[in-house]
Amino acid sequence: MPEVVLTGAAGRIEARYSPGKRETAPIALILHPHPRAGGHMNHPVAVQLYHLFMKRGFAVLRFNFRGVGRSQGEFDQGIGELADAATALDWLQAMNPAASQTWVAGYSFGAWVGMQLLMRRPETDGFISVSPPTNMYDFSFLAPCPASGLMLHGGSDTIVPPVEVERVVSKLRTQKGITIDHEVVEGATHFWAENLPDVEKRVAAYLDMRLAANPA
Repeated sequence: MPEVVLTGAAGRIEARYSPGKRETAPIALILHPHPRAGGHMNHPVAVQLYHLFMKRGFAVLRFNFRGVGRSQGEFDQGIGELADAATALDWLQAMNPAASQTWVAGYSFGAWVGMQLLMRRPETDGFISVSPPTNMYDFSFLAPCPASGLMLHGGSDTIVPPVEVERVVSKLRTQKGITIDHEVVEGATHFWAENLPDVEKRVAAYLDMRLAANPA
């Protein structure tokens, strides 16, 4: 799990990279929760997503948004963070030019940034959004959503009530050719403190299903 340093618009970006098992290995970018709420690339949910892709042979990168850890710069309300994510994906693609698939996975604030990145990168094949903050940020940019993916949410999430996510999912499901899987884990909160095994189980099952249908 080598440490890597990327060069972003705000300076140094601190990251961790796990190379794929073969030249055509698929790639995945992992995005952490809100920097102002203590989010960083070593958050348990972000690390778990990282390992889920790594175990399936992906080349995986997770990084700290600007102003977090040893990444330079200051919090930029999501605008600069989206630029950081684009820089990270550029680096990941440059390292893996023969990658068979491209995935983006994010948790909370990272899910919002990830979905925006998805709209700008039509080559993306799939996404994982854990606890997307659909009541805090405008998700109307997902029109249309360019890739199929999983939205995973906690049934006891009081920060982003499940009905708010369902509202967005119902709009996305009207699109032809795109399948949005929406799973709610009963009893789980926004922070998944007692439900990390559920994240692992649900995301693993989804990835295995997608990879069985379309091997990477």
